[in-house]
Amino acid sequence: MIGFQNMALRRGGRLLLSQVDLTLHRGWRIGLVGRNGSGKSSLFALIAGELEADQGDLSRPSGLRIASVAQETPALPDPALEYVLGGDAELAAARAAESAALARDDHEAAAAAHHRIDEFGGYDAEARAGRLLHGLGFASSVHRHPVASFSGGWRVRLNLARALMAPSELLLLDEPTNHLDLDAVLWLEQWLLRYAGTLILISHDREFLDGVCDHIVHLHDGRAKLYSGDYTSFERQRAEQLRQQQISFEREQAERAHLQSFVDRFRAKASKAKQAQSRVKRLEKLAGTEAVRAESPFRFSFETPAELPSPLLRLHDVDAGYVGERDVHRVLSGVRFSLEPGDRVALLGPNGAGKSTLVKTLVGELAALAGERVAHPAARIGYFAQHTVESLREGESPIQHLASLAPGVAEQLLRNWLGRWNFAGDRAYEVIDGFSGGERARLALALIAWQKPSVLLLDEPTNHLDMDMREALAEALAEFDGALVLVSHDRHLIGMSCDRFWRVAGGAVQAFDGDLDEYAAWLRSRDRDADAAAAKGVAPPAANEGISTESAKDRRRNAAEQRERLRPLRQRIQGIEKRLAEIEVELGRIDQQMLDPEFFTADVRAAQEAMHRHGVLKREQSEQEEAWLGLHDELEQAGA
Repeated sequence: MIGFQNMALRRGGRLLLSQVDLTLHRGWRIGLVGRNGSGKSSLFALIAGELEADQGDLSRPSGLRIASVAQETPALPDPALEYVLGGDAELAAARAAESAALARDDHEAAAAAHHRIDEFGGYDAEARAGRLLHGLGFASSVHRHPVASFSGGWRVRLNLARALMAPSELLLLDEPTNHLDLDAVLWLEQWLLRYAGTLILISHDREFLDGVCDHIVHLHDGRAKLYSGDYTSFERQRAEQLRQQQISFEREQAERAHLQSFVDRFRAKASKAKQAQSRVKRLEKLAGTEAVRAESPFRFSFETPAELPSPLLRLHDVDAGYVGERDVHRVLSGVRFSLEPGDRVALLGPNGAGKSTLVKTLVGELAALAGERVAHPAARIGYFAQHTVESLREGESPIQHLASLAPGVAEQLLRNWLGRWNFAGDRAYEVIDGFSGGERARLALALIAWQKPSVLLLDEPTNHLDMDMREALAEALAEFDGALVLVSHDRHLIGMSCDRFWRVAGGAVQAFDGDLDEYAAWLRSRDRDADAAAAKGVAPPAANEGISTESAKDRRRNAAEQRERLRPLRQRIQGIEKRLAEIEVELGRIDQQMLDPEFFTADVRAAQEAMHRHGVLKREQSEQEEAWLGLHDELEQAGA
């Protein structure tokens, strides 16, 4: 049990937390949430014993074994597997003692060390460490590679595996999913559900919090409040508290209508498409949370592009990869990929399989090794890469960054734009050197949105974003009129924004016919098959096994031919969806007029015309929806 009694915590001259009274019980899985700067990481440091409270007390059991993820990984020559095994310090010491005793031919000391290793379960430790590495995406062929040979992101994964290897009663994880792909996130979620100790987790991934946590501690305005249940349950409880306080009532109602419009828009599609059904499930989880969402300081949008030609971007039989000094590294082969206005594609698959390579090839940053990349001359690409945040210019302000994209534009217009992205007033003129990662990511997105892209290619855009900003991004992408390709480990963002899924693995890019829940189930089934095969001593199934026995070349050709046949049908569907959106806007405007009693008395003729127009629009809306469903039936019957 961990207890806080009237605890206060300062960092520098700033009071982060005060009057904290909490009791966290053994075995709980606790999500620690709050906006950036609310004190989450400082509270972690306090629990870990790295800080002391400025007031009050923190109590925890004596001898409590705490595991956490190291922030730095030195460039060690040690093999990755040995580095992970070192997470169990007592076992590592016993193994070292045994090796030293054998080296000096001291059989008595070797026997004593052997017994200690046995007590610590050390003789299956390598298998356990290997399973951790496998789950976090390391191929068995690299388990013996030196730590120094891995890049920064993979070293973060090694640190996570080392922390999970450590015997502990308390596990502290600060944003553990940031450097993971979706496959590894799903594996980690299952591992944490089996963890027997107490877990305290900082994360801005709402579905990960929902999947793992049974309690939430919310840091807000210098206070900490405990809630029972997962993150969605916390949002509903907090929303009820805000409603009872009558906070932002009018904004709450507007947010409710805004959210309901999403649900209504996609409900009809849900009966016809699994991906749309998945989106509706995620939208309906948010029902009842409008007060919390209205409290968010962020709301932005990607404006409608000036032109939306069709197709926007196309890869035809492309081989993608890198040209080195001595050889060519081919990552993907025979890729056929086309983007039309309204396409919303999520790329699934493990890190290193080629998702970023595919995105860079779509952007044109990497030239195709073979085949053809065709971009429409009117297509405007907005690209957020994993290095975008780091590429912002130190010593310059947000307004300087924006002015370099918009020479000659009036400064007030630039200030107005930045204000929409929460860089209001003097914040627009502050140099970015002191900005947090989240503020830099927000600025990068603001610069992309300014250019009114017709294609958004986003590679892990949420790594530095807090929950409020992720929600704002999800809503903005859901309303975006152009084409979207998204790489993310955030299932909520994918589920809200995308309705087509492509799996990148084994050198191929293939459509995945299912939603995210089915993808997670497929991964678990594949892992079980691999474990069963390993137990029988046979080769595990290949990464792409189970998708199709048809040759990759034939599959790509047939899929491309089918896309061409169905393109007119898809364009008609997109036209209907655009018209339905226009009808919804006009109906909303008339409904607002009709809420005003004076509207019917000030101009009787105008009121009658509005009522007539309302009826005409409702009939057209019904007809368009029927036409949409009929066209979707045709698509399904064609196997699209």
